Amino acid sequence: MSRLAARFQELRHEGRAGLVTYVTAADPDIPTSAKVLTALAEGGADIIEVGMPFTDPMADGPAIQAASRRALEAGGSLQATLDLVAGFRKSDDKTPIVLMGYYNPIYRRGVREFLIAARDAGVDGLIVVDLPPEEDDELCLPARSAGLDFIRLATPTTDDARLPAVLQNTSGFLYYVAIAGITGTASAAQSDVAAAMARLKGATALPVAVGFGIKTPDQAAAIARVADGVVVGSAIVDIIARSEPGDAPAAVAEFVGSLACGVKRARDSEAA
Repeated sequence: MSRLAARFQELRHEGRAGLVTYVTAADPDIPTSAKVLTALAEGGADIIEVGMPFTDPMADGPAIQAASRRALEAGGSLQATLDLVAGFRKSDDKTPIVLMGYYNPIYRRGVREFLIAARDAGVDGLIVVDLPPEEDDELCLPARSAGLDFIRLATPTTDDARLPAVLQNTSGFLYYVAIAGITGTASAAQSDVAAAMARLKGATALPVAVGFGIKTPDQAAAIARVADGVVVGSAIVDIIARSEPGDAPAAVAEFVGSLACGVKRARDSEAA
C-alpha cells in the first residue's frame, strides 16, 4: 500500500479529514527549508506538498511566486527539491510527500530519470498543473508505472462532461480547487464546497482534498466537515516570508498545529 493510501485509510479510521500543507522547496534557503519540512510533520500535517521552484509559476498567486523567487535565489532547483525529500525521509518514512509544480523542469531533467530519482528520494505523488489529461502519456502514465500517484486538479468550472477525463488516470486523491483564479486569493463558502463534494463523490471513490484560500483554523474546520482533506499553502508560505530564517520552523509548526486542531475540532463537533 502506498503512503498516500495508507494515510487516507488511517484518516478514515479516525473519522476525520486530513491536513495537507504546502511549502516551496528551498524557501527561504535550503537548510531552513529542511527544518520547515520536519516542522510541518511535527506540527500535525498529514500530507506534505513540496513545490518545485520555477521561474514562471503561472497558476500561483503573489505569495507562492515570491517563494519561488526566494528559493531560486537561494540555490533551489529540482535536484535540491529531491535532496530535501531524501533528507526528510531519513527521519520520517511515513508522512506522504507530493511534489507540486510545472512540467518544464521535469521535461528538462528527462521524465524517466526524474521518476527514478523521485521514487528513490521518497516521493509519493505528483501534481503537475500544466499537463492536461490529453497529455497523460507524457508524464502521468509513466509516473503511475513507476509507482507514483498522479494527483489531478478539478475546479468549479470542471463540468460533468469534462470530469471523466480528469478522473480517468488520477490516483492518490483528487485536489479540488475551490475557487477560480490563482492561489492565495479568496476563500470558498462551505455550502459551495459541500455541493461540489457531493458531485465529485458521485463520480469517484478517491479521497477529495480541498484547497485555495484557507488561512485560519476556523476555515480549515469548516472545510474538514465536508471534505477528505484540507489544503493550506499560501498562509504557510506567508509565515515563512515574514519570519527570520531561524524562527521560521517554529512559527510554521505553531501555525500548522492550530490548523490541525481546527481539522480535528470538525470531527469532534460532528461526533457530538
